[in-house]
Amino acid sequence: MNYIYLLINIAVIFFPLVLSFDKKVYFFSKWRFVIPAISITGVVFLVWDLLFVKLHVWSFNPDYIVGIQFFGLPLEEILFFLTVPYACIFIYECLNVYFPNNDLQKYSFSLSNLFLGLSVAMLFFGYDRWYTIINFGFLLILLSYVEYVNVKFRFMYKFYRAYLVSLIPFYIVNGFLTAIPVVMYNDKQNLGFRVGTIPFEDHFYLMGLLLMNIYLYEFFKDRYSSVKYNTEHLMV
Repeated sequence: MNYIYLLINIAVIFFPLVLSFDKKVYFFSKWRFVIPAISITGVVFLVWDLLFVKLHVWSFNPDYIVGIQFFGLPLEEILFFLTVPYACIFIYECLNVYFPNNDLQKYSFSLSNLFLGLSVAMLFFGYDRWYTIINFGFLLILLSYVEYVNVKFRFMYKFYRAYLVSLIPFYIVNGFLTAIPVVMYNDKQNLGFRVGTIPFEDHFYLMGLLLMNIYLYEFFKDRYSSVKYNTEHLMV
């Protein structure tokens, strides 16, 4: 029983890892962009995770973890910030390759403004709850930066499609984690509204996690393309 969280992590990454060698997507060739994106985002979210444990926002059921800890966090929770982002970036890239036409392009900016407005509203209603205020505060800052400061490359229409698809495995994985429960939430630190057993805030925790990973993934791809372009032109 104490291997449940570890097995969930393995299940999350198994198929994306195996299918990374698909000849059309060729995802393994993009690991040079995936690894730094996941690493940087992982550090940010691990600090966030540690803070939430200290603030009693959530805790981990000892009956479903192997008991190995680093800096006060279970091994499985650390792996979560590797397995879930990898799987989500894989979904993002597969959608872009197999379905290049994306009708969300004309709606993505409006969607971003909608989520920005929602974030402001949640900060107002949940100002006294740590999970709500940190979660939506982070999303507000990150989404504002991506849409209003980042003007070099646009990817949000592709992001929203990947986010919507990622909600399918999200409901399965988080459904198990919160129903068993492996992760136990303190409802005094969230809005107390759940979709099934999943706290409302978790949907936007996923959005922030996925958005930071994909932004950095696109950023490193863009930097690599720019350096390659400049190098090739210098050699001409």
